[in-house]
Amino acid sequence: MRIGELSRRTGVSPRLLRYYEEQGLLHSERDANGYRKYRPDAVGHVGRIRELLGAGMTTGTIRTLLPCAQGGPGLHTCAHSARVLEDQLARVEEQMAELRRRKRALLGVAETMQARRREDEALARAALKSF
Repeated sequence: MRIGELSRRTGVSPRLLRYYEEQGLLHSERDANGYRKYRPDAVGHVGRIRELLGAGMTTGTIRTLLPCAQGGPGLHTCAHSARVLEDQLARVEEQMAELRRRKRALLGVAETMQARRREDEALARAALKSF
């Protein structure tokens, strides 16, 4: 199938399909006229790429996992895929911890701002009463 059909069947733009190809995630052959030609299994392949991207993986990481992602959804269990997924999960946990820390810091700033506003309002009321 040509890139337009692959795009229609996957919902992924031709430009993004070409990018996947540049990144070594997707492969095509060329017709005599130079048009890209994809095998029928490219639809599932693009689906797996999108699944892994949606999980937050980089194209570089996905490139290393694609040999473990053949023949259906998900990944085949192998030492490499298990290690990569463990690393990805650890990275997400670190990011979540950092986001929790930032949330606490922002809540502290908001609390300080509210306390300062209450003080300012109390001072303004006291000043108005003195007139």
